[in-house]
Amino acid sequence: MSTRPLRVDLDLVKKYNVPGPRYTSYPPATLFTDRVPAGEVLDNIARNNAASSDLSLYFHIPFCETLCWFCGCTTVITTDPRKSAAYVETLGREMERMRPLLDRGRRVVQVHFGGGSPTFCRPEQLSRLGVLIHRHFPFAEGIEAGVEIDPRRLTRDHLVALREIGFNRASIGVQDNHPEVQKAVHRMQPPELTAQAAGWVRETGFSSLNIDLIYGLPFQTVASFDRTLDDMLELAPERFAVFSYAHVPWMKPAQKIVEARHLPTPETKLELLKLTIEKLTASGYVYIGMDHFACPDDELAVAQRAGTLQRNFQGYSTRGGADICGFGMSSISQTRDAYWQNLKDLDAYRAKVDSGELPYARGYLLNKDDHIRRETIMQIMCNLGVDYTVLSHRLGIDFPDYFAAELASLDDLEADGLIVRTPSRIVVTDLGRLVVRIIAMRFDAHLPKPGARRHAMTI
Repeated sequence: MSTRPLRVDLDLVKKYNVPGPRYTSYPPATLFTDRVPAGEVLDNIARNNAASSDLSLYFHIPFCETLCWFCGCTTVITTDPRKSAAYVETLGREMERMRPLLDRGRRVVQVHFGGGSPTFCRPEQLSRLGVLIHRHFPFAEGIEAGVEIDPRRLTRDHLVALREIGFNRASIGVQDNHPEVQKAVHRMQPPELTAQAAGWVRETGFSSLNIDLIYGLPFQTVASFDRTLDDMLELAPERFAVFSYAHVPWMKPAQKIVEARHLPTPETKLELLKLTIEKLTASGYVYIGMDHFACPDDELAVAQRAGTLQRNFQGYSTRGGADICGFGMSSISQTRDAYWQNLKDLDAYRAKVDSGELPYARGYLLNKDDHIRRETIMQIMCNLGVDYTVLSHRLGIDFPDYFAAELASLDDLEADGLIVRTPSRIVVTDLGRLVVRIIAMRFDAHLPKPGARRHAMTI
């Protein structure tokens, strides 16, 4: 894995900037359907207990005091802390319903609080949620417990409460430091607040800090984003997540407020990507792939070097093989053979939990071909290549024969330097990391035709 500074070929990136899935799952969540009965999901959970795999817990906390206009998350806008207090108790009842369905010998190796904004909850509410989680689930040694933080409503007591219940990783939402950009997306966050939050994260003993940024927002320029990157580098986070803004107002109505005429041109957006990759890799960060960067000794970088990196609904992960149990409205769960998602409406979610049922909305059951393609796509996305012999043995197939058509379609990617092929493997190049989704898409049996794709652009 290269740790040297990377150079970005903008013409080539532009060529491959087309709509495509992010592959936090395969098949993607766009294929989930309410035609999968809840009973089949329950049967799958019961069968899966025999695997005795570890558990990853995800808690979706949807509340925010104000709406950021770029946001694509499932949120509830309110200033009433009683709503989050009641929601915590609902999460507790959902855990009560789910826990008897799971083998009690299974260890929790990963926990994540996402949103919305988990730190909308008062510190005492976070403590209460921690009590409920520990009541139902035993934590393993060396657990990875991460939380998303909004510096604008954060107190030091929030972080103290989170540390006391076992959290050790924090992700601070920043997006951009420039006041004109912040005003255009309805998220005013002075750099001093971000620096204060980062300082508290360090003071209270979190072992890892991640900074979230977004490129492609209104009024961003290469010069302004360069200053934002410089500001964030001063905080010395262990990880960066630098996402491409996906302007999809037909899916997220709040984005209609964002004036398209103020968005960077496609050319400027690519320049922002080029700047980000070249600056962060020149500063010593490893480009993991897509939108993630990590220090060379960070778990993500170490796992990628070892070929054990995984990908799930929380993004890149070192806790591969763990089943995901999602709690809260809109959360997604995953076992080896199934995905399922909770109801997205808060009142409907609460009513279903209060009735003693799982708040199930839709799901997907994987077939044999899905399993084969999922493993192949995840190897490309995470470990930047495919070893035909290894996957043939692991999947019980003759890989070159099974994927003969897909492998024959890779000539253009090889000619453009995105991959290197040998008789026994595919290797994603440094350049190919920029468009790793494009490489993965060649193995996607469910990918719609180009004109029918409702995904965000790959860059």
